[in-house]
Amino acid sequence: MQAALAEEDGEEGSAVVEFTFLALLLMVPLVYFIITVGQIQGASFAVVGAADQAAKVFVAQPNADAAQAAAEQAVLLALADFGHDTTSARVSTRCDPADCQAAGTAVTVTVNLSVALPFVPFNEDFRLEASEVEASSTQLVGRFR
Repeated sequence: MQAALAEEDGEEGSAVVEFTFLALLLMVPLVYFIITVGQIQGASFAVVGAADQAAKVFVAQPNADAAQAAAEQAVLLALADFGHDTTSARVSTRCDPADCQAAGTAVTVTVNLSVALPFVPFNEDFRLEASEVEASSTQLVGRFR
């Protein structure tokens, strides 16, 4: 009887230690996953807004060169407003029919953004990416400007 009581006294605090260890072991990856998903969702919102603004700016410009430059500037500004790295963004523009300034032309702007893993301390040459998000927006060139 004395030996059984002695064994129980020695293991009295181990349940708290085991619970704390397991809670940390399970919670740290869960919190990291939630932060990563949040960054991907934020990037999704950013590229949708950037593509929409770029398409609107593109169709309002008087010539094709100014339109492309204004669209790229709008994308950079929108992504910076959302706090994303603008060096990992790509912008492409497609016009149907080919003359981007003709009335009735559908201008589609596509924005791609690579989302890096959070808290990974690598330089710009080597990045671990969590995902790449993409959004497109189409605007028609108006008859009157």
